[in-house]
Amino acid sequence: MRLYESVIIARQDVSSAQVDSMISEFSAIIENGGGKIHKNEYWGLRSLAYRIKKNRKGHYVMLNLESDSETLNEYERIMGLNEDILRFMTVSIDEIEEGPSIMMQAKPEKSQRGRGQGDDSVNEQDKE
Repeated sequence: MRLYESVIIARQDVSSAQVDSMISEFSAIIENGGGKIHKNEYWGLRSLAYRIKKNRKGHYVMLNLESDSETLNEYERIMGLNEDILRFMTVSIDEIEEGPSIMMQAKPEKSQRGRGQGDDSVNEQDKE
């Protein structure tokens, strides 16, 4: 069996609970075929780079899975038939990364970012 990473984009009209139920159905296909889901990450409702089927946003989900090619083909076939799935992409990977993916890692807040030179001069004037 090989390792795969699959990213799924669901329609914005679908609720988070419905996305979870769809992912559990897709996971059941892999597990019934003898595969295993190693990681399941919900990335949230995000803006799309361009409109897909009149949608500007989508629910992003990433799955790391282990499966054979026949089960993977059935998994992708079922996703293609589902009307709530806008896009999906499955790629083969060498190993599964430990910890959260890059999309789940926290970004620094605006207060922690470096300030420009103009900000210091404004603060000095305020002190006087």
